[in-house]
Amino acid sequence: MAREAFYITAEKLAELGPDKVPPQMISGEHLIYSSPATLSYNSPGAQGFGVKRAGLVIPESVMLLVSPACCGRNTTILADEGGYSDRMFFLQMDETDLITGAHLTNIPQAVMEICDVCAERPKVVVICITCVDALMGTDLTRVCRRAEEAAGVKVVPSYMYALTREGKNPPMVAIRETIYSLLSPLEKRNDMVNLIGNFAPLEDDTDLYEFLRQIGIRKANEVSRCSTLDEFREMGAANFNLILNPEARKAAVMMEKTLGMPFAELTRVYELGRIRKQYELFGAALGAAFDLDEYYGRAEAAGAMLQKKCGGASFAIGQVVNGNPVEMALALTKLGLDVKEVFANIGAEDFPYIRELAERAPEMKLYSTLSPTMMNYSCGGEVDISLGIDASFYYPHSVNIRWNSEIQPFGYMGFVHFAEAVERGIG
Repeated sequence: MAREAFYITAEKLAELGPDKVPPQMISGEHLIYSSPATLSYNSPGAQGFGVKRAGLVIPESVMLLVSPACCGRNTTILADEGGYSDRMFFLQMDETDLITGAHLTNIPQAVMEICDVCAERPKVVVICITCVDALMGTDLTRVCRRAEEAAGVKVVPSYMYALTREGKNPPMVAIRETIYSLLSPLEKRNDMVNLIGNFAPLEDDTDLYEFLRQIGIRKANEVSRCSTLDEFREMGAANFNLILNPEARKAAVMMEKTLGMPFAELTRVYELGRIRKQYELFGAALGAAFDLDEYYGRAEAAGAMLQKKCGGASFAIGQVVNGNPVEMALALTKLGLDVKEVFANIGAEDFPYIRELAERAPEMKLYSTLSPTMMNYSCGGEVDISLGIDASFYYPHSVNIRWNSEIQPFGYMGFVHFAEAVERGIG
């Protein structure tokens, strides 16, 4: 009997609820399958912002990767491609190090040598260790403290631990905490806010900037827009933090404790009603009301254009997109568009969208691309438009809209730019 890739319909998943998600959709319950669709983000050759590149978002920093040769080799390739090879240094572990941990005594000397050979002395050295140190139980905080004392430069930890991806402090959560741990309390400015969570800036015309200006915010800080460490440290004067990626929540809690800086959270969504509701709630929490009509009108017109251009077309939505693929499926469905399949890792936060999808598109199929059953994937037909580079592997003959630029879309203008990208793609 032919085997099929596991999927579940929106209706069935809504019936099961967040406490009974099938194990095939929980990556910690099975082996990880790195299909061609997932290699770009779930492998040693991962693209975009992994732990290493994310750590280097700290201005005037360099990184020391402490690892076996295999991890260093992959990092060398990525650093060359990403243009940050001059900021990456390597301390290779041999078999003796794996057994004895002797490499840890070499890290302070390595940091001193890095500071000596750099054309401009770094102001921060980020130590990155890998799964082998996780297995050995390395206390990286202590190692960093010893290196800092020896070299006279700020040294902070980062962890490239795939083993902890399902834990309470996964690598991409920990690296955000490391970045913002460099901030110190400063006299607060009521007209300043930090936008935290992303490693690249929002689009220049993002409506969030305008809405913040409407309530008297003159400066919205983003680490990716800081060119010096001193400029980055000015973020310690912000009145509050605005979380734009849920993986920054732990960092925000830490900053509330250490800097006395409260936080709020906004979610990137594409459904116009949710965008409006979120801005209204955010404004109400601040005792203000945003003037949303102009931007809402532009987004509404973009939605009408999508309906006209894509009416009758079918969609598949992949995981490698700037957005939550389940929420994007709901947004398109509410516009009357036909979304056949979604490729995503499902979490409890997806269920508000899944419940609505169960009512509007009960037969929509949801796949987990990390499930080994995806080896048996065979599309049941063709779709006209695929969103995300991973979806293009499953539907190679579709019009593919990657929608995965590093510059981050958000709010009404994020939807407008998405609609424009689809229009350009279909011609």
